Amino acid sequence: MGKLKTKRGVAKRFKLTKKGRVKYSPGGKSHLASSKKTSKIRNLRKRKTLSGKKEERFVKSMLPYG
Repeated sequence: MGKLKTKRGVAKRFKLTKKGRVKYSPGGKSHLASSKKTSKIRNLRKRKTLSGKKEERFVKSMLPYG
């Protein structure tokens, strides 16, 4: 059986934690920042983890060697 291919777009956007949770950097901070609150932009800097089990399973399927 051959190697499984990783979806490159997913590999650039998501990483796995040691416990196997999926972490990502939220979007919405690159432009039009003047209309957003400072606290919102500050919170967008932090990495988030996926909350839904279904989403997590879907992303992990595209990262076979995660």
